Amino acid sequence: MKSNYPTLLRWLRRFFLVILIVLFALYIGLPVGMAVLATYPSKEAVGATPEGFIDIALETDDGVTLAGWYAPPQNGAVILLLHGAGGSREDLRLYANMLGQHGYGVLALDLRGHGASGGKTNRLGWTGTRDVGAALAYLQAQPEVRRIGGLGISMGGEVLLGAAADYPALAAIAADGATRRCLDELLTLPSERPLVRNFTARVMYAAVQVFSGEKPPKPLLHEMVAAKSTPFLLVAAGANLLEVEFNRLFAETVGERVELWVAPDVEHTAAFKRYPDEYEQRVIAFFDRTLAK
Repeated sequence: MKSNYPTLLRWLRRFFLVILIVLFALYIGLPVGMAVLATYPSKEAVGATPEGFIDIALETDDGVTLAGWYAPPQNGAVILLLHGAGGSREDLRLYANMLGQHGYGVLALDLRGHGASGGKTNRLGWTGTRDVGAALAYLQAQPEVRRIGGLGISMGGEVLLGAAADYPALAAIAADGATRRCLDELLTLPSERPLVRNFTARVMYAAVQVFSGEKPPKPLLHEMVAAKSTPFLLVAAGANLLEVEFNRLFAETVGERVELWVAPDVEHTAAFKRYPDEYEQRVIAFFDRTLAK
């Protein structure tokens, strides 16, 4: 009688091979793929210049040319407006219009590697502090500008928070949807410290470092604490539990300099769309209070 053992062994080998392939795809292939995406050039089309704005070009201290729109203020205060990962200033039109209706000037910038700006793409915003520096140098050279604030969406918010300690001229920062940009930051949350929770993140951040040739920046929380006089408005999406956790951590650690709004039942950066009137009221009240002199 012929034994079924060889056939069973072949099927077991195939089964374990499939399991290994799936594990490799989930824990290595997927995070490496995300790292490729994070460093892949992002050139979202930018439409016509909005009414009341001019096109500008800036150069960073490492020689990267950045593109933006600028509208001068009526009240002496300008808001540096930064988009999210993979986007451009095209995504910021409604925000710019909101700010302009209240007398604020706006500099809407394409971060490096995005939109019409030059440079290498990093959708984690690791080199964004240099871009903020170039924008502030431009604004400080404009005679009509007396005060500068910042409003960033997702990655744009993380870039602004990460630049706060280096640039005290950025007198007030509103960040919508900011969370983390490096492994050290992720590990500040107790829920993310077990290896099973952070292994794929470790692989992704390591791969981004290899593909970009850049080192991870300091955690956002470190920079917020170091910016000893800067006030912050944080907007977190109520339906995104990790986002809420990070923003509550920021608020609890930094203290009274932080105003936190957890927008109920919205996904990442959807608060403006879902609650336009309350969003406008909170953002404008924050800048009126912190930039009025």
